[in-house]
Amino acid sequence: MKEGVESEEKGMLTLEDCIALSDLTDEDIRAIAEHEHIPLMAAAEFGDYLIHRPDGEMCLKMIIRDDIETARVHGDLMHALALKLALRRFIAQHPRCDERRRSEFHFPDRRGS
Repeated sequence: MKEGVESEEKGMLTLEDCIALSDLTDEDIRAIAEHEHIPLMAAAEFGDYLIHRPDGEMCLKMIIRDDIETARVHGDLMHALALKLALRRFIAQHPRCDERRRSEFHFPDRRGS
């Protein structure tokens, strides 16, 4: 019976595993957790869901921007700066959320015609 317990333990995913399987970084996951007030594991799942939606990169960009503004309002300028750097890296890795390049991509029309 102990063998079954050991094999089950080996089969469990860690937070690091979930981050590695997503197209997000630890910084991205932490920004989502902060914004949504959820645990890191839930943020990793939510981030993975968002990043694979057509508008997901833009949603995640807005989440990080909201976190920057919250940090600024609360006077946590070092955290705001760290989030700005995370946002810069996020935009570099996910070009669909860069306004200068949006015309290169096709996004579905969300207005019901």
